[in-house]
Amino acid sequence: MLSFLMRSLRPLLLPVLLLFGGILLLALTLLGSSPRSAPAGASEDVAPTRGLEEIRYLALGDSFTAGTGNQPADAFPSRLAELWRAQGRRVTLKNVAVNGYTTEDVQEREIPEVAPFRPTLVTLAVGANDYVRRWSADVYRSRVRVLLRAIIDAGVGPNRIVALPQPDWSLSPAAASFGDPRQIGADIVAFNTILRDEARATGARYVDLYPLMHRQAEAKMLAGDGLHPSARAHAEWATALYEQVEP
Repeated sequence: MLSFLMRSLRPLLLPVLLLFGGILLLALTLLGSSPRSAPAGASEDVAPTRGLEEIRYLALGDSFTAGTGNQPADAFPSRLAELWRAQGRRVTLKNVAVNGYTTEDVQEREIPEVAPFRPTLVTLAVGANDYVRRWSADVYRSRVRVLLRAIIDAGVGPNRIVALPQPDWSLSPAAASFGDPRQIGADIVAFNTILRDEARATGARYVDLYPLMHRQAEAKMLAGDGLHPSARAHAEWATALYEQVEP
């Protein structure tokens, strides 16, 4: 009786078994193609984002970085630091620029600050006082070259150095006391070109704020001393740098 029953059911069992096998094979295929979790230690899990790194900003230079004629908090390095902080970045700023400093002064008194501070970003803006002292373009070039090399030797990568032009102070009321304003204007452009070329030769970056600075000079955006740029001018430099520099 049992053998008869099995012979009767055999034609019905085969399709059922085939159907079950197909379902099982499909399930295994789907499970095999599902996304797998990233292995422990994968970069997307443990690598910190640059946005969380502290910005250690060292500002080197003369009066145009010190913010002479304005409050220290209005100088462009302070304004730039505040823009980064507003985006949630941690920023430590040290502005060692001094009114009246030449490239020689920066070398002797500011460069020693580089290594101990361990900056992740350095700005360098200097040259106006070299010109006022009537140092030649060739002398300026050689001293800029020394400055840039000294910053790199102090442990700062060239891609972390940003060189900046001197403003067009030839259009200020005080410029006439230093000579022919038209000649001064041409010489400022020449000195800025030297700084640009030497910065790029070392792998550093030159951010050309001069077109903005020239427009500001034409608009007489000056501090009360009639020579240095106003707080508003510094704020505009900071905004331009914020848009162009990734610290």
